[in-house]
Amino acid sequence: MKPFLAHLSCVLCILFVSATPGGAQLSPKELAAESEAYVRETAKDTPTSPETIVAKVEEACALLEKEGPAIFPKFKGKDSPFIFEGTYVWIHRLQDAKMLMHPVKYKMEGNDFIDLKDEKGKPFFVVMNTIANELGHGWVEYYWPIPGTKNLARKVSYVQKCTMADGTEVVIGCGLYNGDPKALAELDIK
Repeated sequence: MKPFLAHLSCVLCILFVSATPGGAQLSPKELAAESEAYVRETAKDTPTSPETIVAKVEEACALLEKEGPAIFPKFKGKDSPFIFEGTYVWIHRLQDAKMLMHPVKYKMEGNDFIDLKDEKGKPFFVVMNTIANELGHGWVEYYWPIPGTKNLARKVSYVQKCTMADGTEVVIGCGLYNGDPKALAELDIK
């Protein structure tokens, strides 16, 4: 029986190492740095369309409804389909704005941001949660740092309420830093 357990242990170790890129697991800090670099790498000179943002949020919700929080790693790192065109998808809990997944700012995860205000005093997580809870989805404007910089910029984000497979109600968001002014003017932005 002991040789069997030793063999099983060896097989499990090989499976774990081969399941991670390059055979090694990145630390949260390294993964956030990789995600941030990928955000910058995917940035375009042309504006991202609101329709692209909505489609990514809807795609994220479909995955979360099916897989729940186990799918969070898919939202981080290079080649994530949820890091695109200079932006990214994040997920926070509807109940209290506790950040559940943020690909670039990993230190936000696990913290409650219901009282966070932007530089103009807007409690934007309150607005996001209100939109998600009352309307199901919508657009919110606030000021947030452009990934890879400390420069605050106007960000217009689409947020949508979603219930994960484990029953947790979340808000999925994704924002525009370089939206087309004409397309943005057509949105109902709170």
